This record gives sequence, C-alpha cells and structure tokens, in this order.
Amino acid sequence: MSYQALARKWRPQQFVDVIGQEHAVRALTHALDRDQLHHAYLFTGTRGVGKTTIARIFAKCLNCEQGISSKPCGECSSCCEIAEGRFMDLIEVDAASQRKVEQTQDLLENAQYAPSRGRFKVYIIDEVHMLSDHSFNALLKTLEEPPPHVKFLLATTDPQKLPATVLSRCLQFTLKNMPSDRIADHLAVILGKESIVADKSALQLLGRAAAGSMRDALSLADQAISFGDGTVVEASVREMLGTVDRGLVFDLADAIAADDAKAALERVAQLAELGAEMDMVLQDLAAAFQRAALCQLVPDLEDGQDSIARSRHLGALLDKQDLQLFYQIAVQGRADMPLAPDPRAGLEMLVCRMLAFRLGGQASGGAGNTPADGLKKKPEPAVSPAPATASAAAPEAAARAIVTPPITDTGLPNWRQLLESIELTGLARRVAAHCELRAIHGQRYEFVLDDQNAQLFQPAHQEQIAQVLSAHLGQSITVVIALGTPQTETPAQARQREQQALCEEARQSLEDDPQLHALKERFGATLDLASIQPLDQRTLH
Repeated sequence: MSYQALARKWRPQQFVDVIGQEHAVRALTHALDRDQLHHAYLFTGTRGVGKTTIARIFAKCLNCEQGISSKPCGECSSCCEIAEGRFMDLIEVDAASQRKVEQTQDLLENAQYAPSRGRFKVYIIDEVHMLSDHSFNALLKTLEEPPPHVKFLLATTDPQKLPATVLSRCLQFTLKNMPSDRIADHLAVILGKESIVADKSALQLLGRAAAGSMRDALSLADQAISFGDGTVVEASVREMLGTVDRGLVFDLADAIAADDAKAALERVAQLAELGAEMDMVLQDLAAAFQRAALCQLVPDLEDGQDSIARSRHLGALLDKQDLQLFYQIAVQGRADMPLAPDPRAGLEMLVCRMLAFRLGGQASGGAGNTPADGLKKKPEPAVSPAPATASAAAPEAAARAIVTPPITDTGLPNWRQLLESIELTGLARRVAAHCELRAIHGQRYEFVLDDQNAQLFQPAHQEQIAQVLSAHLGQSITVVIALGTPQTETPAQARQREQQALCEEARQSLEDDPQLHALKERFGATLDLASIQPLDQRTLH
C-alpha cells in the first residue's frame, strides 16, 4: 500500500476525534441529537483548523443509514463513501476556482432535485468568500428559500468579505487556532501510534511552527520524519525549521538584562555564525521576554515548557518596566529588519536600542558588568572596590551639603528613609529594598540580603549602590552585601506591612459604610474583599 500523509491518515472521522474545537462540536452534536437542524452553516477560521473536516463529519451524520445522529456508524455504505470522497449527494466546491456566476447557477440548478441516495443533498463550499458578487446573488436566492432536502456548509478564512445578507442566513461557527502545547501533545499521540521516536522538545518546536494549524503540524511532522530518517529529534527539527537552540536566545536576553553589551554582541555573533534566521531569533527573544513577564506576575507558573526555569531567572533579573520595554522593542524591531543593512546589523542595533533606552537602569556600554553566564551562580559575599570620590562620580554632588540620615535605636541610619531619598534605580534598588543595614565601619556599609531574594543579586549591585550613596552622602562609601537572614525589618517588608494595613483599613471602612449596607440589603449584594486595594499603590523597586 502506498504511503499516506499523516494529515490525511489521521483526519478525524467522528466528532469525538476533533481536537480543540469543543465549542463547535458541542453545538452541532446537540442540534443533531435533537433534530434541530438549520439549512446553512458557516465555518470560519485560519487554515488547517478543521473547517472542511467538521463539515464532512456533519455530512456523514446527516446521511448515515442508521439515522441522523451525532455518532455516525462509520460502516454503512453512505459513511464509507463520504469518507472516501465519492458520495454522490455530497457536492464539494472550491470557490477559489469556481467563482463565476455561470458555474454557481449550474451548481444550484440541481439543488431542486431530490438526493440520489442520501437523506440530504449537502453542498460544501470551501473559501466561499472568493465567489463573485453575481455568484453571491445567485446563491442568496437558494439560501433564502432552500429545498428541505438541501444543506449548505460554507467554509472561509475571511468572513469579512462575505455579504451581510449571506452571513445573516447562516449559523456561524468560528474555529480557534490550537495552542502550541496542545498541538505538541496531539502529535505525540499520533507519532506514538505510528511507532516513531519523537523528542518532546522537537514536538514543541513543531507545535510553535504550526501557528495554530493542526494540518500544518502534521505536514511538518511528515517532513521532520523524512529529514530525521524516521525519527523526530530536536537537532534535526531545528535544522529543518532554520531555528536555533532557545538556550542561546536566553543567553542573549541574560546579557541584555546584565547591561553587558560585549557579551550581548558576542551572542549575536555566535547566532550569526550558526546561520540563524535573525527574524526567528527576534521572535524567540520576544517570546522569552513575554514568558519572563508572566513568571514575574505568577512566580509558580508552570506551562509545560522545558525553559520555564530560564524564564523565571530572566524575570528575576529585570524590572517590570524594562521587561515590557524590551518586549516592545523586540516585537517592533521585526518590522524594521527588512530596512537594516543586513540581518545581523539589524539585530545588533536592536540590542543597542534595548541597552540605551532601558528604564530601570543605565546601560554599561561595555563589559564592566558580570557576563550572562555568571548570572546563574549563587552570589557570595564580596567587598566592592572603593568607588571614586563624590565629586568624580557625580559632578553636582560636590556642591551638596553632606546629608545626615535619621538615626535608629541601634545607632545606625534609618535605611528605609535613606533608600527613599537616593536616586537608585533598576534591579539594584530592588536588591537594596530587600537588604538590612547591619553595620557601618567608617565608610564601609555592611548589608545583609534576605536569602529568599538571592536570585536578584549580582556583584555589580554593590558598586552601583556604593556610587549612589557616595554621591548622596558627599563621601566615598564602600558597600558589602552578604546573604543571610535580616534581624530587623527590611524596607520591602516594611512597605508590604503598610500595604496590608492599608488594605485592612480600606476593607473595614467599606464594611462599616452605611450606604454599602443599604445596597447589600436592597439588592442582595456581596463585598469582594480580595478586590479591595488602597489608593496608595507605590512600591519600592
């Protein structure tokens, strides 16, 4: 027997086999089981999501010799002939090639005659939006007063091009693009039944490349099987698709997050040497920032992808505003790539743009910061080199008076008030907010960083904090940050405690409000306590 493509071999033959379109399947199933059938149905959606497949299954349900049912037997002559594409009363038309009014009129002239064998004469018109205006006028007459034995199943990728008069006479079902992880799971099932070895990571690549289309995914799987000599493995799939290891893309993102221009440009050069498609690199870079942003909002996020740990790490390295900015630059940069002198130059300039315009901190412009590979290591206590004098670090600082911060009961400056008064930004400010000022020895400030926030720390933060403190206090400061357990409340903990107190005060105020009580009694309303937030939402970064 000749080889049959996976997309044809595994095309669903029953509604229970359809993946990802439960909303349409449920409605059609109820209509069939209750015998509440409309005369015209319109299925819309992008290519390969199951429009004509569902239409053929629906035609089988209508003409099964066992009766109208959402579960056709699949064994009678009508079911077999429909599955094989030779049922006389199932007329399939490609409107892209038969769009003339004469062809439409010839087609509809036969609609008045009773079906030859089946219960209904079913017309499946694919890409119906391609019909000419005159063809739509001819079709409209039949749609207005269809014979009882005729059903129209229309499919289109562009419903906006259909006349409103046609749309109003059809029951419309919009089929969804399938998520990449669901495509990957379905491919795993199919390839398992085909006894084909397949890596999970390779299937995830195929799922993303399919862009929501199961048919495209199966076609790509066929290609991957041939390319990989009977197996589907990540290396061969990447080579086939022209993509690169996402780990390299995360290395580039980490270098950008570390303000390390040299390391970032080295990553770009490495990607170029591997022959990477720069547009695909940008797409993966945007995806890396997007998933990192999700991990910031939901720290325990699990999305089934192997790179979730890298996403969490990247999210911990960047401020929220920087992450949003980098994502926006990556997305918009794809439109600028064709205008660049060459793809590599376009990516290099995009990296420079991210470093130049980041909001949370200043770009280093060189390799002075920790390289991206070093970001993965657990920080160890270290003494930062003594910074330059105040007048050299910030020219305007020389004219300032020396600032004396408030002193606490321990004899140390109030670290929270001092932090709120200095111009420290970016990730360094977040690190400082989770620190306790433990001791001061002359011009040496010793801090303890909460162990739970160790992933935020980079050795370069010590120097950044020292420089800002030096400029603010008018003297040369050395900063040492060690990991441990703070013995007093950190600025971040204090801010969180105050926010909780404000929330509780707001809740209590609302619960005591007489007007709110009146609304509860009159309308049976309830108060969603979890949604109450105080007006003051400023946070330490």
